Amino acid sequence: MTELKNIRYWIFDLDNTLYSGDTKVFGQVDKKMSKYISQKLNISIDEAKKTQKKYFHQYHTTLNGMIKNHKIDANEFLDFVHDINIDFLKEDKKLDLELKKLNGKKIIFTNGSKKHAENVTKRLGIYERFDDIFDIIDSNFVPKPAMEPYQKLVNKHKIDPKLCVLVEDIARNLKPAYEIGMTTVWIKNNEPWAKEYSESVFVNYRTDNLSKFLEKINLEKQQ
Repeated sequence: MTELKNIRYWIFDLDNTLYSGDTKVFGQVDKKMSKYISQKLNISIDEAKKTQKKYFHQYHTTLNGMIKNHKIDANEFLDFVHDINIDFLKEDKKLDLELKKLNGKKIIFTNGSKKHAENVTKRLGIYERFDDIFDIIDSNFVPKPAMEPYQKLVNKHKIDPKLCVLVEDIARNLKPAYEIGMTTVWIKNNEPWAKEYSESVFVNYRTDNLSKFLEKINLEKQQ
């Protein structure tokens, strides 16, 4: 991990990356998406779930599928699905400490909304550690893993990809980052759609604990 000592840009996915998937935060978002689709298309919850999953796999996000097929108001969708209760989320003091120790710019790169990212990181007590949140609106509603949002992020912050790490729980989303020269870290996620491609060459590191992974990097810097 010695090569990570010179990294100057740390890019993190949000959901199931900065917090554990075991918290079920995204499970609430998932249910709200089904409810939105059910109401918008006047179909049952079961049919809405099928539509939701079909769009996720075909278009990489449910939102993208709804925009392309039903011309919905994207902001309305984001506001609805992210209106969830996250009061149970506890401060992550260990993650806060390790993020604080990292040298360089720290950015959240999410297919969700800036408001959702702010709400989650404030609950975790890590909001102040980030220099920017690059969300789905910043990418003009083009989601990861399309190359376009990665290029927009790089251009916005004048990032040298060779000095950049991307941390992400959906393995396929690491491929574009690797292709432009970034170092990639997969946060282990047992969902089939998340772990697909996790053994690919474009995954440089794998971990099931972000805080411990960052701690190792910070300890390396001291040697």
